[in-house]
Amino acid sequence: MSYADLPRVPSFNLTSGSLRDGEALGSAQTSKRFSVAGGKDESPQLSWSGAPEGTKGFVVTVFDPDAPRAGGYWHWAVINIPVSTDCLPAGAGVEGGSHLPGGALQLKNDAGFHGYLGAAPPPGHGPHRYIVAVHAVDVEELPLDAGASTEALLRKLASHTLGRAVITGHFEQR
Repeated sequence: MSYADLPRVPSFNLTSGSLRDGEALGSAQTSKRFSVAGGKDESPQLSWSGAPEGTKGFVVTVFDPDAPRAGGYWHWAVINIPVSTDCLPAGAGVEGGSHLPGGALQLKNDAGFHGYLGAAPPPGHGPHRYIVAVHAVDVEELPLDAGASTEALLRKLASHTLGRAVITGHFEQR
């Protein structure tokens, strides 16, 4: 199963003080770890509203479908965000999750750590899309632990997602 295989569900409102849909990512959302000039590996600020009736929690993901590897590249995944939460501050994805709401859990990104990894497409590879999504789910907690794979997350999202709000940014290294 891939991100593109997730079922179509109703949308709701998602805004960000860090990025705008269809525009280039700011340097804060690019990767210092992967030596992008000006990169800060700072997760974007996100605010959402209008989740479908029956929502009991949220999952936030950042995914690059254009990465030169099978299945794309997962930059961030946070599960078990309480239904009472309607925003995350910029930088909430620091390793260790100290800026996340109580009960929220970061899964490992594809760089192998629990936190947000900024954009870092290979130089000359062209523009990559970064799909920032808030998934409204029908359970308070997905039955996953911090060691769960993104494949396991996708399987849970396929059966528990009631709605999805998306902002897509892009970034390119020449």
